Amino acid sequence: MNTREDARIAVLASGGLDSGVLIADLARESTVLPVYFRGGLRWETEELTALNGYLRALDSPGVEPLTVLEAPAESLYGVHWSTTSRSVPDAASSDDEVYLPGRNIILIGLTAVRCTLRGVGTIAIASLAGNPFPDATDEFFQQYARALSAGLDTDLRILAPYRNRPKHRLIADFAHLPLHLTLTCLTPRPGPEGPLHCGACNKCAERRRAFARADVDDRARYAHPSGRDLS
Repeated sequence: MNTREDARIAVLASGGLDSGVLIADLARESTVLPVYFRGGLRWETEELTALNGYLRALDSPGVEPLTVLEAPAESLYGVHWSTTSRSVPDAASSDDEVYLPGRNIILIGLTAVRCTLRGVGTIAIASLAGNPFPDATDEFFQQYARALSAGLDTDLRILAPYRNRPKHRLIADFAHLPLHLTLTCLTPRPGPEGPLHCGACNKCAERRRAFARADVDDRARYAHPSGRDLS
């Protein structure tokens, strides 16, 4: 049987609901190392604030202190809604419009280097059912794990345990967690009690639909409850 010392897992943590649940879920039996990346994207300051607040509220003995890595993205994406907050995909937009090419390639690859240096052999990511992007498929995760293992001369696994679970099911199953402290927004705003969801972007709409389908009250704070943008 694995002990916490030999069952250490690095979890890609965004401050969002999905990765927040994954951290708590895996920490029940493993030691979790949450990893966050700063790369110059618009939402990072509020997102990191939300993530730290969530981890404090979670207060799990199985979760180690947050690791923050730098992965500059502005030079890759250039003048883009993710770096400028202009023409941000709204509630009526398709998922394709929020895709950041190569995002998982970058995050997993850099995490793999960190894991190799710390003797951690598993990376977990909270990709959900229905994710249509090419760097979120089971085949990609398997092939990328083999490539990273070869390149780093180590035995590395990439876990995506929620690939068959939709967001509303995750909410229903883990409603006891402090999900209201997670942040799922493309243009969050600072608030007196913590970051606010804008209420108007693609991700806010996705979050609200999932909570409604799960029949769970979303206690997160929104800049405008109706979903209309205030700017």
